[in-house]
Amino acid sequence: MKAFWYRHLIGFSRICGSWFFNITARCIAAGYFLFSGMAPESRRFYTALYPQRHSLFHLRCAFCQYQNFTTIHYDRFLRATGQPTSHTSEGWQRLEKVIGNEGGILLMSHLGNWEMAATLLRQQHRNMQLLLYMGVKEKEGVEKMQKEELRKSGVTILGEARDDPSPFQALEGIRLLRSGGVVSMTGDMLWRDEQRRLAVDFLGQRAYVAEAPFVFALVSRAPLFAFFAFRRGKNHYHLRLSQPIVVAAKTRQDRAAALSAAAQEYADMLEEALRLNPLEWYHFQRFIHPPETVS
Repeated sequence: MKAFWYRHLIGFSRICGSWFFNITARCIAAGYFLFSGMAPESRRFYTALYPQRHSLFHLRCAFCQYQNFTTIHYDRFLRATGQPTSHTSEGWQRLEKVIGNEGGILLMSHLGNWEMAATLLRQQHRNMQLLLYMGVKEKEGVEKMQKEELRKSGVTILGEARDDPSPFQALEGIRLLRSGGVVSMTGDMLWRDEQRRLAVDFLGQRAYVAEAPFVFALVSRAPLFAFFAFRRGKNHYHLRLSQPIVVAAKTRQDRAAALSAAAQEYADMLEEALRLNPLEWYHFQRFIHPPETVS
């Protein structure tokens, strides 16, 4: 959805009511499902998740995936109009132990609403240093507005360009971790073709996750946490923080094995959470590959 039309949708919805935003967004999502050409990838994904189910079931799951994605924008609209967001949490105390000490790395995923996770995390800990690494697209519309809102809430965002990664941005993240802050990185999205990645087993097939979060953990000795925000009703979320993933290697020769083991642990957590919340998978690009596929 282009930013121009998105702003107009917000304006009309403020006049007509939230129902107008909800219905319009769902109609737009249905259009993307029918005409964008991306729906077959979703059907392929749900076929891997439910191999014993009929193809019509996979089609229904893909359609619900597109429809559920609208709730991210809908709840953002509700929050902008002053309606409070409620939440419950699980594993929160694990993060509180590392804030101000060794720091922590949050692995955000395209499962659930990562934007809401960052927002609620910042509300929960007003004095916490929080840095988000986010990919930068060539033409950002709604995504740019999304980042502006996060910045207003006190979140520091570093944009990672697809064609020009900066080593200084990595140093800033390491520095913040060593001061007891929290760094958030995407685990399941690769922003560049040449980006370093780790192969994992996912749904019985091959998938690739970003190597950077695990290297950060190895260098800084900060624990990794898989962090999810699942919708449980209108503007209500359940935050789930995993057990810490520790990345440690005694020798340089052990590093590759340590990184691979940590990446697979994250993939296992992601798959477990996916099976509990299958229709909140918002990764519309290809994520899983046949075992023989290289990339």
